[in-house]
Amino acid sequence: MLPIEALPDQVSEINVILFLDYDGVLHPDAVYRRLNGQIELRVPGELFMWAPLLEKIIEEYPELRIVLSTSWVRVLGFRRARGYLPAKLAARVIGATWHSAMGRSSLDIIEWDHQTRFQQVSAYLRRLPTPIPWLAIDDDSAGWQSEQADALIQTDPMLGVSCRHVQKALEYQLEFTSRICGGDR
Repeated sequence: MLPIEALPDQVSEINVILFLDYDGVLHPDAVYRRLNGQIELRVPGELFMWAPLLEKIIEEYPELRIVLSTSWVRVLGFRRARGYLPAKLAARVIGATWHSAMGRSSLDIIEWDHQTRFQQVSAYLRRLPTPIPWLAIDDDSAGWQSEQADALIQTDPMLGVSCRHVQKALEYQLEFTSRICGGDR
């Protein structure tokens, strides 16, 4: 079993997990890594320019935790990828769908690289000691099972969470999840 990076001692403290992609969610999906390792956004704006919008939406849900569901973790490593987030978001991160142990195999194939985002999320959820309600915010809807489609807040790759209907959808899903999980909101 692969470890959960920073799962709190009391899983019951977590009301909902938000699987978070970066590209196409927190900034436009126009991010490239240069040969020197520098990461750049090749459209107007800046990396993580919409992160404050996400912070504001989730601030009234202190029991929400974030799992990174982004290729940034595979490329940069967990700690470095988490380090790009603003402090308030980074403090909520408990893990990632990618773990460095996934690259250790006698085969030349890394299964994670060939999985859909939904398969990566599902694999993470299977590793949890107990089921936890979850949502995902991502610009990639490929492979999502129809019975789990409501858990996906799909973004436009160039607008991400800056799009008002995405913000409203996330707010609605968080409110709904909070109510069914016994929240007082």
